[in-house]
Amino acid sequence: MATSYQESSSLLLQDFKVTIKEASLIFPSQETLTHERKSMFLSNVDQVLNFDVQTVHFFRPNKDFPPEIVSEMLRMALVRAMDVYEFLAGRLRLNPSSGRLDVDCNGAGAGFVTAASDYTLEELGDLVYPNPAFAKLVTSQLQILPKDDQPLFAFQVTSFKCGGFAIGISTNHTTFDGLSFKTFLDNLASFLSEKPLSTPPCNDRTLLKARSPPRVTFPHHELVKIQDSETTTTVFEATSEHLDFNIFKLSSQQILRLKEKASESISSTGCVRATGFNVVTALVWRCKALSYVKEEDLEKESTIL
Repeated sequence: MATSYQESSSLLLQDFKVTIKEASLIFPSQETLTHERKSMFLSNVDQVLNFDVQTVHFFRPNKDFPPEIVSEMLRMALVRAMDVYEFLAGRLRLNPSSGRLDVDCNGAGAGFVTAASDYTLEELGDLVYPNPAFAKLVTSQLQILPKDDQPLFAFQVTSFKCGGFAIGISTNHTTFDGLSFKTFLDNLASFLSEKPLSTPPCNDRTLLKARSPPRVTFPHHELVKIQDSETTTTVFEATSEHLDFNIFKLSSQQILRLKEKASESISSTGCVRATGFNVVTALVWRCKALSYVKEEDLEKESTIL
């Protein structure tokens, strides 16, 4: 179905120095800051998923867009973005009246860091293979701020000797999930191109409020816990077992075939959209489930929990 390869960690540059050139805060426009201060409601899921999510995006050298110009363009685009995503300049707080976490949209600012490395992108090794050293390309804690006043959102632009650069982004999960983060990047790209918003965001989280009193109107099979007397470990339990790492590359043609196959099986219902993400996730989960079950259990239900 797909090609696979396994790189030796010895081929990765695991210890490269990154020098922080400047760490600062960026703020929404003055017009946004003068608006009435407000807080953003966080759903029940957001109350639990309060952790930083870090991503690194690599860009090859482009003579028309050296890192210095990119940094300044990003800084200006992020100011525009915070006018729309006002909560990115806010801080998490415990609301004394409700006892719940929310985001205080106080305009305290987001982090913006510029850094440099004396290596080239090629010297880093395989940029696809996970490398713990890439953590140096992301900033989640600003040394200029106390621990109880850290931003929910921080950008780091690291330039390399070859002229390429990396953008490291740290966001608290209460600000974005996967899909909304993708939408944010689309909108940021629009601002960089001086275009209108690609997709105007909906920042009203009260739409996710639980009903009071709670009303369960249909079975939630995804919450069924399958009892397995032979398995005692939990998903959060660490293992000392040696695990091999593989990367599987799916071509656009292979993903298209998966979507076509999925569309055939759901054509009768028409209630599920066979996106590339959905079919690849389903394929990975199917492989995982099959690796755990015995032949006589193939007809049994599988659940993530």
